[in-house]
Amino acid sequence: MTSPTVHRMALADITGSEITKAIEECDRLGRERFLRAHGFKRAQRYFLSHNGRLYDSKAIVGVAHGYLLDQGPFEAKAFSGGADHAVALLRRLSFAVVDGPGAESEAYKELLSRVHKLKVNRSSGRPLLYQPITLLWAIGRARRGDERLLSWSATVEAVRSLLEQHGMRRERPRPDYPVAALYHAGLWALHDHSDPVPTAHGDSTLRRWFADNHPRGGLVEPTYDLLRRSGEARVAVIDTLLSAYFDGLDYGPLLHRVGLYDDEIADDLATDGAKPLPPVVTAAQYDRLCRIVEHREGENRDRRTPDTSYNPFRSGTARRAVLLRSKGVCENPNCTGQPADVTSKGAPILEVDHVMDLACGGRDHPSQMVALCPNCHAIKTRGRSREELREVLLEVAQERHTHWTTFEDD
Repeated sequence: MTSPTVHRMALADITGSEITKAIEECDRLGRERFLRAHGFKRAQRYFLSHNGRLYDSKAIVGVAHGYLLDQGPFEAKAFSGGADHAVALLRRLSFAVVDGPGAESEAYKELLSRVHKLKVNRSSGRPLLYQPITLLWAIGRARRGDERLLSWSATVEAVRSLLEQHGMRRERPRPDYPVAALYHAGLWALHDHSDPVPTAHGDSTLRRWFADNHPRGGLVEPTYDLLRRSGEARVAVIDTLLSAYFDGLDYGPLLHRVGLYDDEIADDLATDGAKPLPPVVTAAQYDRLCRIVEHREGENRDRRTPDTSYNPFRSGTARRAVLLRSKGVCENPNCTGQPADVTSKGAPILEVDHVMDLACGGRDHPSQMVALCPNCHAIKTRGRSREELREVLLEVAQERHTHWTTFEDD
């Protein structure tokens, strides 16, 4: 088999001319014949975008090699189609490479799998909170767009303070343990060190390694990017951590401290001119968000104190589900017309309303919430016909919720 070094050298010989010829061949044959002819499978993540069409990036690069003088196409098994190889070549040659439709879903599943598999100290009979607290802090940083990698001294200062104030199971203020554990779990990156990172066991060896190396660190880049932009992934990871490690604990102050306790927690990252709502909403997305709401609702079922009746994390997740379900359109069937304008970030001008107020026994749940334009929201809140409208909206909310949780995606 050809060595990886030779592969990189051979890839480096490819120019834009060979890539263009491979694209033209794909256009002539059609995608399926092109892939079969050269022994490639469909791309799962990376696609070459050219003149409004998407191409399987690894296949294009492999075939392009055959257009070099006295060379043949690369076989699929002979080189990597990942970000550091075929994709890097295409980008170096100024071709656009984009993530495919299923890429974020796969990244989402992989991240949740890693979080589920965390090895947490349970010697006391209950899971210690070192890693969950550190992860929640990092998720808050990703959400705000803080720099991904932080110096070791700054990490120590921040995580130590969180462990001292929110270590609800007598966790010691030692950030080296959770950072090392998350590194070996594939969730944390450590840079600027020469020695191998020790496992998160023992005491003096671990402390000495961090004291000697002072690595910069933070979430691995794909995880940071996903938690930065995807509200659904963000709340799913937070809910997983809360369910697995914070059972019976008051996590509200911790979430508030790290910036994860508000009504916009489940919103996707929106940039100027970009619509924050996806063009296609699936029943699976809606159902996942509703399940998270129900996890958080269930923990308060027997607790009636004012502190637990309203949960911004739960409310934000429910709000996101309702906005997705509405597809940007007022859910009042008798709406006389919502504003044609949008917000400065490109979102429809909609407000999510609890049809039955929480103080009157209503649920913080999509089955009792609706998305309304400002005019319909004003009528529902203070109009003379508000009671009649409330009955209509409650029926609409229940019908739409039932529809989205019972039909299957195509």
